[in-house]
Amino acid sequence: MNTVNNINHKDLEISLQQKKDHSKTLRPPTVMQVLPKLVTGGVERGTVDIASAILNGGGHSIVVSAGGPMVKELKRLGINHYELPVDSKNPFIIWQNIKKLMKIAKHERVDIIHARSRAPAWSAWWAARKSNVYFVTTFHGTYSHTNWFKRQYNAVMTKGDRIIAISNFIAGHIVKIYGIPVDNIRIIPRGIDIDKYSATTVSQERRIKLASQWRLPDDKIIILLPGRLTRWKGHTVFIEAIKKVNKENIQCLIVGSDLNREDYKYELERKIDTRGMQNLIHVVGHCDDMPAAYMITDIVVSASTDPEAFGRVMVEGQSLGRMVIAPNHGGSQETILEGKTGWLFKPNDPESLAKTLKLVLSLTEKERGKVANTARKHVLENYSKEKMCYKTLEVYNELILSNAE
Repeated sequence: MNTVNNINHKDLEISLQQKKDHSKTLRPPTVMQVLPKLVTGGVERGTVDIASAILNGGGHSIVVSAGGPMVKELKRLGINHYELPVDSKNPFIIWQNIKKLMKIAKHERVDIIHARSRAPAWSAWWAARKSNVYFVTTFHGTYSHTNWFKRQYNAVMTKGDRIIAISNFIAGHIVKIYGIPVDNIRIIPRGIDIDKYSATTVSQERRIKLASQWRLPDDKIIILLPGRLTRWKGHTVFIEAIKKVNKENIQCLIVGSDLNREDYKYELERKIDTRGMQNLIHVVGHCDDMPAAYMITDIVVSASTDPEAFGRVMVEGQSLGRMVIAPNHGGSQETILEGKTGWLFKPNDPESLAKTLKLVLSLTEKERGKVANTARKHVLENYSKEKMCYKTLEVYNELILSNAE
């Protein structure tokens, strides 16, 4: 683990001068990204961002998925999308997809196939091998690896000529669980749209509209727990911590889609009611304007019981100058500078979270302002969409150049 965490990122990048030396002899790469579906999410957003960056860099970009609402965005950008059932785990369908991907790769003169999830990666890997093109994967999570069969299924994500890890935590996991050489791994954190998540671009009208929709009082400190409604996001830890904080001047919101799992939502609401906290914590469901949600919030909390591979909401919150609190594990250990851009608490421990909340609630306006400024600068320097795209294009160029030498 320490070996990965101490990697010098510059040593893993191809030099700018080397790229210039080859620029006259190389055509811009054609990259085909493959993912299950194009619905709203971090993987999907990253795919669209990279597809656009490839296009803007003079290359040719193709995306293959089982479809979804974000296909329209690709088409607006002029990016080719092929709809295939690459979300299926059925071995027969996976086998059929290999030939279809090979046909697309030949037609589009693909140089690199980039897989972003396990099921489509199996088809993409075989298609890349048979088509004699480079294979890249992005490792987005730890995945369940409790038995041999699951590890074998996951292992396709380690078969890339280059493996992109979205955090040092994930890179260490790849080395420890799958024994992959460090030299094959490139650490590229997720990037956010720093203009979208900027306090100056979220209008007062948007803030007022959302605050009115959620009927938020003007005289309360708002504490937000964003994230889809799934058990490992730690909603129970959050509820128990708020009970221990025992403050009358706070209003708490649990924001996120229930993913059609209404039973869990009702379970949370019952837990809140039985503790007499129905006026203190509201489960408000999905939100279409998260920048505005952050901006009407004072404190943003992550309470995940399992380590986050990256922890996007913590970066978004910092970018908007919110006070952020997260468990002391996973990607949050990297994205949060303890006491400078946010705070970390003992994972799965309501008492520790409550203690941290009380600390943050006690900060003066001047202290909060200092943290907000440092946090915004931290995101600008490390977690912009532009930096993520640049580093990913570097990986593509590294492979293309290795063939040209």
